[in-house]
Amino acid sequence: MSTATGVVPVLALEGVSASYGPYRALFDVTFAVPPAAVVAVVGANGAGKSTVARVVSGLVPASAGRVVLKGCDVTHRRAFEITRMGLAHVTEGRSVFGSLTVEENLVLAFRRALGRGGLAEALERAYEVFPRLGQRRGQLAGTLSGGEQRMLALARVLVLHQDVLVVDELSLGLAPVVVDEVYEALGTVRTGGTALVLIEQHVNRAFTIADSVVVLHKGRVAYDGDVAGAEERLDELVLGGSTAKP
Repeated sequence: MSTATGVVPVLALEGVSASYGPYRALFDVTFAVPPAAVVAVVGANGAGKSTVARVVSGLVPASAGRVVLKGCDVTHRRAFEITRMGLAHVTEGRSVFGSLTVEENLVLAFRRALGRGGLAEALERAYEVFPRLGQRRGQLAGTLSGGEQRMLALARVLVLHQDVLVVDELSLGLAPVVVDEVYEALGTVRTGGTALVLIEQHVNRAFTIADSVVVLHKGRVAYDGDVAGAEERLDELVLGGSTAKP
């Protein structure tokens, strides 16, 4: 599979369907993510956005179709194998170890990915991207604010130079100033060559950094194209305008 410009995508979904027991969540979903691009996946609640993220990262099996990462079929690979191949998934919510300090959370993630070599550099990079975490490095993660916990969850993967980063509901429940910091960090990661799949309900924020947009409606792709086209037709595509636009 290649994009319209002939570029081989770093990630592609080809006719992917998925279910939770008897409930069908995705129907024949197809789209591609070019290298170092940002693809925003948007839609109303229940449209299938988080299921897309879980399928590409191996947390939910596809019942049909293929997921291709860097030219390799990873449809039936386990989540840890997909991670080792260069895809990181920041799940919805905070996902931190509350009984560990900020630095212990980071060390645990970085040492597992990098070993002892590169640990100091990774910590320095994390605190550079999120200075607030550097100020709180000795604080228990469970006592951080919700926004700071989200930063910590992101920092554990942002500095590891993955080929693809899938971020689910990035701004959910965060104060606007924190959202600004997080999006700034994503921009930095993008310039380093990482492709982003941005699962986001607040579409205006996602559109500020997206190269293209996939709109999901009831588990199907309703639109796959440029940001301008999505902005013009968004209310129509989600049938009722229930996608948040702060």
